[in-house]
Amino acid sequence: MAPGGSGFLKEATEFCIASADSDLATSDAELRNSIYSNTAPGLGRNPGRPASDNDVHELLECPVCMNLMHPPIYQCPNGHTLCSNCKGRVHNSCPTCRHELGNIRCLALEKVSESLELPCRYQVLGCHDIFPYYSKIKHEKHCKHRPFNCPYSGNYCSVTGDIPLLVGHLKNDHKVDMHGGCSFNHRYVKSSPQEVGDAIWMISVFNCFGRQFCLHFEAFHLEMAPVYMAFLRFMGEEEEAKQFSYSLEVGGNGRKLTWKGIPRSIRDSHKKVRDGQDGLIIHRNLALFFSGGNMKELKLRLSGRIWEVQ
Repeated sequence: MAPGGSGFLKEATEFCIASADSDLATSDAELRNSIYSNTAPGLGRNPGRPASDNDVHELLECPVCMNLMHPPIYQCPNGHTLCSNCKGRVHNSCPTCRHELGNIRCLALEKVSESLELPCRYQVLGCHDIFPYYSKIKHEKHCKHRPFNCPYSGNYCSVTGDIPLLVGHLKNDHKVDMHGGCSFNHRYVKSSPQEVGDAIWMISVFNCFGRQFCLHFEAFHLEMAPVYMAFLRFMGEEEEAKQFSYSLEVGGNGRKLTWKGIPRSIRDSHKKVRDGQDGLIIHRNLALFFSGGNMKELKLRLSGRIWEVQ
């Protein structure tokens, strides 16, 4: 922070309080104690020392969601601040003192936030860039170092991490089959196929070209029609996924149905891929035909191949 930064922060804090004081009899000392004790206690205890990054973060931290605030920043008449997202959630009542909020803006804190340069929140994961406050927020939504969500498509899983961690997690915790090679054959057998409901399977993870791909197979209803769907997701970023293509094939009785596409990044949930119908879709009647016309048992053989795009 530039020299004199501590004085600027102190002035900013006091300005926020003073801007709300025109219609109140509260003393300056009470207001100063209020904001120091609830928003920036580090600054209040020793106003003469230089401001640290922790002081700045504490000053700009919303007391409701605990995220850093950015304009518009609101305050109650007692000087307690909160972010614009949380203002609508607290029903116009200050979460600190319960005073009615109104629409008072803390312009000084907004200036502080606009002047900051901060590291990416994923610095510990490998992103070492420094960004102006607004650019930081936008960058973090798309930072390539942000953790991936677990791609398992069964029950919801809250685990996040980098690709090596998630590969081990899928193998050890979800017991997903791991395969090497860039081609595959899977057989899906189900009795009582007339009773198709919504079901989700993650059949396998393939290690191909030194990267990992997740093969999914799901049963659901497309509008009113029961269908099966197979698709591939890439364990990496979308731009990297575009370096690969894949094909899927299912058939029987002298017929076959094929699909060719680009694997979707696991940044997109399996539900998003499914709802976008970005994969091989097999209607139940056709699946039964592929199974030999036997209405009592479904037997689908799914084959596929992955290759690099030149």
